[in-house]
Amino acid sequence: MTDKKIQSIRGMNDLLPTESASWQQIEKIIKGVLNSYGYNEIRTPIVEDTALFKRAVGEVTDIVEKEMYTFNDRNNESITLRPEITAGCVRAGIEHGLFYNQEQRLWYLGPAFRYEKPQKGRYRQFHQFGVEVFGLEGPNIDAELILLTARFWKALGIEQHTSLELNSIGSLEARANYRNALVSFLEQHKDKLDEDCLRRMYTNPLRVLDSKNPVIQDLLDKAPKLFDYLDEESRQHFDGLCRLLDNAGIKYNINQRLVRGLDYYNRTVFEWVTSSLGAQGTVCGGGRYDGLVSQLGGQPTPAVGFAMGVERLVLLVQAVNPSLNSDNSIDIYMISSGDEKTISEAQCIAEQLRDGLPEKRIVTNYGSSNFKKQFAKADKLGAKIAVIIGENEIANQTVTIKNLQNGEQVEVAKTDIVQTCLAIL
Repeated sequence: MTDKKIQSIRGMNDLLPTESASWQQIEKIIKGVLNSYGYNEIRTPIVEDTALFKRAVGEVTDIVEKEMYTFNDRNNESITLRPEITAGCVRAGIEHGLFYNQEQRLWYLGPAFRYEKPQKGRYRQFHQFGVEVFGLEGPNIDAELILLTARFWKALGIEQHTSLELNSIGSLEARANYRNALVSFLEQHKDKLDEDCLRRMYTNPLRVLDSKNPVIQDLLDKAPKLFDYLDEESRQHFDGLCRLLDNAGIKYNINQRLVRGLDYYNRTVFEWVTSSLGAQGTVCGGGRYDGLVSQLGGQPTPAVGFAMGVERLVLLVQAVNPSLNSDNSIDIYMISSGDEKTISEAQCIAEQLRDGLPEKRIVTNYGSSNFKKQFAKADKLGAKIAVIIGENEIANQTVTIKNLQNGEQVEVAKTDIVQTCLAIL
């Protein structure tokens, strides 16, 4: 019997070297923006106690009900591959005392896992970039996060393909009052509700507002409006946020049906959306979650954040700004005549170049001693310079440097190699 060919698990994809350069370029740009705002990285475990997500995300959400990878470990304790990273970030902050009389401005990047039907831009293992701010309660920090994300899009060259959706979902008490009104309305129109909305009507009725069913959307035109139930503090917070965005020149659309998919949100919620990726239109989403820290056992702490899927962001950049793709070519290719002495010398000179040119990509040939084949390899890798070492160069304490872009070639002393290569590059 032939062994079954082992392949990657459905919805969990390899990222090959031909693709990773684009990811690295996008991540580098985003990290640069975060650094310019003074945010610090946090890294949390991929696996957490299952109770963390049930308490944070909400037991009657799609994530907890249908999408989590949950299993018992050898101690028969229930653990879960993280379906999102905010909850783990809050758990870490409570556990390590990061929130007590402190502001924290944090960012993270890493894999998360949800068992759902794989499709373009949505996978079972995906990578999430996120920001969480703790200890600030005014609308100013909400505005800063939106300004920060707008700067992402500008730096990535996709700002013309994103638009901001904005809403306030008020306090817990305001939402409870609205929830009762919405349920009463839905009960009067049960015959028009689809299976999904019927299931959510009593467990999580605000998610009905998020339905993509056009029949439901038409029905909701007649439903009570969440805005009419907002408490005064939430109204003032939202008005203040809108003024700040107006002053900063950020355009937005107030979408009263925007609620986000997780239970922990309150007041501000927002999404950056695009029409350039078909059905998967959300690029980034977030909002306030002032009650989550105390809900998970910490002291009451105001909080706001956002997250975005890297896969979907990469797709958008490739679709609308393909010129951003990082150059994966080699700067310098080390060529030698192939005997042990010249290969060893090529290695040593390559290390000398890395000391002097730490940002450059340098590859040393270890295969064929045929010069023609080595030059062909240099061309294939897109090298800009070939550094050639033979017996004559070793005897004269020199190297030969060939500019592969114009064919010019020069022999220089070993001590001048860094300056010569830098002048060509």
